[in-house]
Amino acid sequence: MRRLPAPVTGAIGIAVVLGLWTLAGVLGLAGGAIPTPWTVLQSMVTDGWDVYGPNFTVTARSALEGFLWGNVLAIGLAVLVVLIPPIEPVATQLAIISYCTPILALGPIVLVLFGGRAPSVFLAAISVFFTTMVGTLSGFRSAERASLDLVRAYGGGRWQQFRRVQWIAALPGVFASLKIAAPAAVLGTILGEYLGGIDTGVGVALTAAQQNSNIPRTWGFAIGAGLLAGLGYLIVSLIGRAVTPWATAAPRTAGGVR
Repeated sequence: MRRLPAPVTGAIGIAVVLGLWTLAGVLGLAGGAIPTPWTVLQSMVTDGWDVYGPNFTVTARSALEGFLWGNVLAIGLAVLVVLIPPIEPVATQLAIISYCTPILALGPIVLVLFGGRAPSVFLAAISVFFTTMVGTLSGFRSAERASLDLVRAYGGGRWQQFRRVQWIAALPGVFASLKIAAPAAVLGTILGEYLGGIDTGVGVALTAAQQNSNIPRTWGFAIGAGLLAGLGYLIVSLIGRAVTPWATAAPRTAGGVR
């Protein structure tokens, strides 16, 4: 059989999910904790921008700030490793520590030290650091050996190899990592908002909806958070396609997302 186009298979998948979701809601599975899609949609329309707008605006801003900080630091450290190879063991250990340390254990410390929205930004930044650093470093090392040897033959050092070959070779890997980092930043931000100390944000709204047993609103914010993460992924993907048109397939990153 001829393979179906991606939009068709995507539409079929969405239809199946909505069908199963509707069936679970109608049958009252999980003690009525699963509302039908129509109930959730009605709740979202009723709440409107007054409920969703301020919370998602604040969360998106914190996620973007953490995304920028975490990725700038990760890419900067990867560049230093390429230019100064002896620091690689220390840099790698730092990245591993940032990945293995439970982020929920760090959030309260940041909240006590700085307060406000600092935990949300910090958890968003640390959520993207490992993936972007490892993916960027892998991209730098994917440069063709022949090109590097040519630069060296003309008297170029590490900086010339980086400037003329490696950073271009790394771009597909960098954007592949950034695509993963965008949803991770949203997740880190919402986890930071769960810690308290603030009065707006998706995490705060989710907590309030759960405490008030407002199940449709809880589902509405959860779906909205998923859409926000997907939007970040889409934006980075489009930018990556525009910046790296020669990359027909982005290389797989070595990092992961918690």
